Amino acid sequence: MTRIRELDALRGFAVGGIMLVNTWQHTDKQLRVPLDWTIETLFQSRFYPIFSMLFGISFLLFLRGNSRWALLSRLFWLFCLGKVQHAFYEGEVLTDYAFFGALVLLPASFLPGGLPVLLLGLVVTVWGLMVGGGVLLIPGLFLLGMAVWRLRPPRELLLPGFAVAALATALLTAAGRMTGDGLVYNLAAVTGAAAYSLGLLLVLRPRLSAVLEPLGKMALTNYVTGTAVIVLALPLLNADPTRWSVLALTAVTLVVQVLVSRWWLGRYRYGPLEWVWRCLTFFRPVPNRLESNRDHHRPLPDPGLP
Repeated sequence: MTRIRELDALRGFAVGGIMLVNTWQHTDKQLRVPLDWTIETLFQSRFYPIFSMLFGISFLLFLRGNSRWALLSRLFWLFCLGKVQHAFYEGEVLTDYAFFGALVLLPASFLPGGLPVLLLGLVVTVWGLMVGGGVLLIPGLFLLGMAVWRLRPPRELLLPGFAVAALATALLTAAGRMTGDGLVYNLAAVTGAAAYSLGLLLVLRPRLSAVLEPLGKMALTNYVTGTAVIVLALPLLNADPTRWSVLALTAVTLVVQVLVSRWWLGRYRYGPLEWVWRCLTFFRPVPNRLESNRDHHRPLPDPGLP
């Protein structure tokens, strides 16, 4: 099974967006500036739904060549990694991903076909919206990702899907700003994530994909190191009332991560944390170093970061 490059690119896009939003969220915003409005309106809560749906897809991809016991082991160690990250970063979501993965995705993997999973995903997503959104949207988005992968909608739906999602996002965002309604805001976040995902797939070209794929292939490593950068840079971020340091730190971090990821993946199959996670999952050392140029083209499993 070869890697699916569009999924890697989408995952890398989500990693970059999450880095921007997480950096902004951890700054002191006692005095509001225009940049706060821009990030809050256009980017906040738009990227974790993408990541969550990709988690549901990755769940199925992992099951193609592995047992459900191996998947439970994978989720257990993801939970443990999340607890370690929580020691220095309170906003981690790895524990939520592991918990909801075991609670929702594992049982749903026994359902036949994609339609039952789609219906269940819609019900759970609506429930998550009604009870406040946030992490409670994760299980429904997991299921929707699983359903999309099973149903495989044709590419001809990308453009009309993007148009509908973009229009819905614009209308819901405007309504949310006027009313302050949390439900409308969360709906706008979900439709915004859909618009960004479909829009990226429409414009994705080899050069852009070459930038995003390394971030996506090492999503776990880049997510965790990104949160460490945020924690270390907090004094600098809070000393800047303009908030432009948020953009600068995000840009520098992502450029470094892209370059390091490309260098690393030229020599190794998996990123550092991805390799550790894989070894823990199977309770044995997993070969990682590329032995020859032919290894660059050898088929690899694509669990990504569930």
